Amino acid sequence: PVLLKYPYQRKSEQSHSIFCFYIYDLHSWTITESMEAKSSMYLSLFTFWFISFTIITFVSSASSSTWSDDHISLRETNEHETFHFPKSFLFGTASSAYQLPRKIADGSHGKVAVDHYHRYPEDLDLMEDLGVNSYRFSLSWARILPKGRFGDVNMEGIDHYNRMINAILKRGIEPFVTLTHYDIPQELEIRYGSWLNPQIREDFEHYANICFRYFGNRVKFWATFNEPNVQVIMGYRKGTYPPSRCSKTFGNCTRGGSDLEPLVTAHNIIRSHLAAVNLYRTKYQKQQRGKIGIVMNAIWFEPFSDSLADRLAAERAQAFYLTWFLDPVVFGRYPREMQEIHGEDLPKFTKDDLKNSENGLDFIGINQYTSRYAKDCLHSTCEPGQGGSRAEGFAYANALKDGLALGEPTGVTWLAVYPRGMEEMLMYATERYKKIPLYVTENGFGENNTGVLLNDYPRVNFMSSYLDALKRAMRKGADVRGYFTWSLLDNFEWVYGYTIRFGMYHVDFDTLERTPRLSASWYKNFISQHRAKSKDDDDDA
Repeated sequence: PVLLKYPYQRKSEQSHSIFCFYIYDLHSWTITESMEAKSSMYLSLFTFWFISFTIITFVSSASSSTWSDDHISLRETNEHETFHFPKSFLFGTASSAYQLPRKIADGSHGKVAVDHYHRYPEDLDLMEDLGVNSYRFSLSWARILPKGRFGDVNMEGIDHYNRMINAILKRGIEPFVTLTHYDIPQELEIRYGSWLNPQIREDFEHYANICFRYFGNRVKFWATFNEPNVQVIMGYRKGTYPPSRCSKTFGNCTRGGSDLEPLVTAHNIIRSHLAAVNLYRTKYQKQQRGKIGIVMNAIWFEPFSDSLADRLAAERAQAFYLTWFLDPVVFGRYPREMQEIHGEDLPKFTKDDLKNSENGLDFIGINQYTSRYAKDCLHSTCEPGQGGSRAEGFAYANALKDGLALGEPTGVTWLAVYPRGMEEMLMYATERYKKIPLYVTENGFGENNTGVLLNDYPRVNFMSSYLDALKRAMRKGADVRGYFTWSLLDNFEWVYGYTIRFGMYHVDFDTLERTPRLSASWYKNFISQHRAKSKDDDDDA
């Protein structure tokens, strides 16, 4: 009966199909036998079934190292599994406020999107039904301060978020709030060039102060930035995200400089983060008793080969992507690899910055989706934009081996499925940043917009295998305290518009009707089982 629950056949399931066939065939044969023969046959059949089931279960478990293995029924519902999440572990979903228009793949816009602004009570009911205990969302800086510090607070925006936060808490869900998810008041871009100008630090601190003042009595988890590494690389090196600045060798931009502008913008973001954290620590944290951190996009880089050059390239790729931002916040300095390559071109931190970095994080948010090969470009010839420049650390961080990327390809160009990368990334952050707790603040599976696709087996497999990897990291000592899937709903996916879908709930973009996919049921079941185990552990203690 368990085997018949498998939703679809994979290569390693051939033995399952054979097993089910013979059960059916033998059962049909016994219809013509005497009652005595039937009794004997059913006893033999039971023995055969038990032995075969045991063998198949063993084979299925042994072959579950690849992402497409369907260990949903046998593994995730195994009542004898010894791993238990802590009772305080946050299971959640993630979303963001509308970001910036233009340069959208399908020419669409997010003025309505899934209309979460008006429909959040309905969406929160969906979360409550799933059993999540946290909801990660971002505030819109421009909604609260349309003119930055040069204008008044928009109290309609404040009132909206107050109602929303209260509604979240009413359902027993913990708000996990990001101050900015790429968006910024256009006034600041026009007035002084936003992140290219050190003035932005004052504006961000002013904005953070307003958010802490109005919402901090109920919000216990704050993230200053979402994926500043993606924001800087795509907006100021490659030019594919607003404000679309880059050099000609990197993209089709009319302005910008891909070598130095990313260093300047990253530096201003880091200093803004440190200023907001210092403000929270000195003015709000003691009374409000919350925590503050930052959320980074985290790609695991595997060396293209076993050569020393490629192994060092993988380290440089990480230094020019993740630790570029985290090392200054934690250690007060840029990664060694960046110092060696950029030298005096790296901006300098002030004494106040260094003082603030001594206590710059309560947690690190990890957005982990995919992994890539990293190939050396110091001793090999690479083109600019493919690793062959100082700006990229002379590491090609999207290399193909035998024409293939690392992991299983999907319908989303940048997303290849490689669960091991989750485990490796969490252990890397654990070993480098020691006692700083980690939250997996985004992890999800995207599909091309090609129909309703309610039976989203690939997404279920993705979530199952990545959560397995998360558990392996926790067993090894990673202090992971939460997991947020991206996302609850199909939505407006940044520059991809409505062309890809990440939701556990399908959204009809014409009627805005929400329909649960299989992944929603699976996640609900997963949370229920693991929360029950945690509760049982506490009761036993």
